[in-house]
Amino acid sequence: MDYLFDYLSFLAKAVTVVVAIVVTVAAVAAAGMRRHRHAPGGHVEVTRLNDRLRELANALAQAMSAPGEFKKRLKEEHKEIKRVRKEPTERPRVFVIAFKGDLEATGIRALRNEVTAVLTTAREDDEVVVRIESGGGLVHAYGLGASQLSRIRARGIRLVAAIDKIAASGGYLMAAVADRIVAAPFAVVGSIGVAAEVPNVHRLLKKNDVDVEVLTAGEYKRTLTVFGENTEKGREKFIEELEDIHALFKEFVGDNRPDVDLEVVATGEAWYGQRAIDHKLVDELRTSDEYLMAACGERDVFEVKWVEPRKPVERLLEQWNAMLGKGPLGRFLGGGAAAGRLTPGGDA
Repeated sequence: MDYLFDYLSFLAKAVTVVVAIVVTVAAVAAAGMRRHRHAPGGHVEVTRLNDRLRELANALAQAMSAPGEFKKRLKEEHKEIKRVRKEPTERPRVFVIAFKGDLEATGIRALRNEVTAVLTTAREDDEVVVRIESGGGLVHAYGLGASQLSRIRARGIRLVAAIDKIAASGGYLMAAVADRIVAAPFAVVGSIGVAAEVPNVHRLLKKNDVDVEVLTAGEYKRTLTVFGENTEKGREKFIEELEDIHALFKEFVGDNRPDVDLEVVATGEAWYGQRAIDHKLVDELRTSDEYLMAACGERDVFEVKWVEPRKPVERLLEQWNAMLGKGPLGRFLGGGAAAGRLTPGGDA
């Protein structure tokens, strides 16, 4: 029995040491990540999707054809490529960028560099396709995302938004900027609404004789708080702010998609592809793969991606933060109403 007790005691000490080491390493790495994000770095990666499509076709043809037939196919293909490259006129191009949004729209850091890179090269006869996947998030963050996409249209370049899974709330705010929106049949679209959640623990603190002083200069510097006692006047002002942001959201969508009946769709509801077509929230039912595959036959299609170097420990921390974000604590600490107060969108 003493042996078992000694073993358990040793195991507890070992676990404590390991946890302490992990916490220390995580803290140091987090500080390093903050310094790294503000340091210059990163580069643009460009992939020609026409070549990728041809490689897929050749892989299938090689498996299905006799060796002699496949070699003949490759020779003819190379001749055609050389002929096209010798032509004096250039084909119009399509630039593809992808935005996968989270609550704070952290993907904007890459998006702004990708848009800038495209605008240094794009001509008026070119086109930009942005693949959007987001269920919404902080108002100011997604507003900046929409502004980045507006830079493309301001240059007179056609912008197409492609929605394969979801572009709701803040995600749809960004998609609405596009000249044309294509969506997969079961993509989730819309959710033109604003939501805010503010937990309040004042009664719990009061029950345990804990006083919280909320000091402000300005009548509405704080409307609803987490620790202080909320008033009906503050609650009314908070709702007034929500309504104002909702009005701005509706105005933005109306300016960019004037055919949309905002009285019907600006209720915070979301719709799947076909229903979104009926409400004129999107223009065409089509996956981004189908759209780009067709474009490869007529244009040169380039995927543009901003890549920032990351150390293994930084990737480990991101995975750890992602796991935390799946739980209730992670969602609360992630910001939402507590950090930015106002978030457009259902689940955000």
